[in-house]
Amino acid sequence: MRRFIVVGHRATTSGAFKLDDLSGSTGRLDVLLCCINSSFFLSHDIRREVEVHLILLGLPSPPKTLRFVGSELKYLNPDERSTGALVRNALMQKIDVEDRCSPGIYASNRSYKDVLSIVSKESQMIYLKEDGTDIREFDFPEDVAFGDDQDLTPEEEETLMDYRPRKLKIGPISYHADHCVTIVNNEIDRRGRLA
Repeated sequence: MRRFIVVGHRATTSGAFKLDDLSGSTGRLDVLLCCINSSFFLSHDIRREVEVHLILLGLPSPPKTLRFVGSELKYLNPDERSTGALVRNALMQKIDVEDRCSPGIYASNRSYKDVLSIVSKESQMIYLKEDGTDIREFDFPEDVAFGDDQDLTPEEEETLMDYRPRKLKIGPISYHADHCVTIVNNEIDRRGRLA
C-alpha cells in the first residue's frame, strides 16, 4: 500500500465554496486536488493500492481529514472541478469519528497527530525533505507512507519525527506537491511495484 499524507494549512473545512473559485476562497484547495489526481490516475485506470489523507486545517472548523481509498473509489474523474465537488460533498456531511461520504471517500475530525498515529501502525513513514537521502538509493518496503515538508510547522515536524521517518529527497530542487507524488509513484513503479 502507498499512502500519501498532504496537509492544507489554509484549506477550507467547509463545503460552502464555489467550484469556480478553487484557488481563491478555499485556501488553495486546488493544490490538494492536484495531489489527489496525481496519486490515483493512470492512463485509462486508477491506482487501487493507494490511499491519500488530506488534512484540512483552515477555517471554519479544523481539523478535517478526508481519506481516499483507491480500491473503493468511484466517481473520481481526472479534473480539479469534479474532484472538488467530491471534496465539497464530503465536507457538507455531518462528520464524526470517520464516516463514509461516497465510495472510497471518508471524512473525519482527525488531526495531523491522529493520522500519523494510525498510518504509522501499518506503514514505514517517509519524510520528503530536501536534505534527505536520494530516493533512488532507497529500497521501499511493501507498505509505505509519504509526507511532504512543504508547509509543516515546527510542531508538526516534531510530531512526525516521533515516528522516526526515513528522510528522502526526490531531486536536486524543490517541486510542487503534486509533482512530488507523481515522482514518488514513478520511482516505485520503476521497481516493479505497480499499484
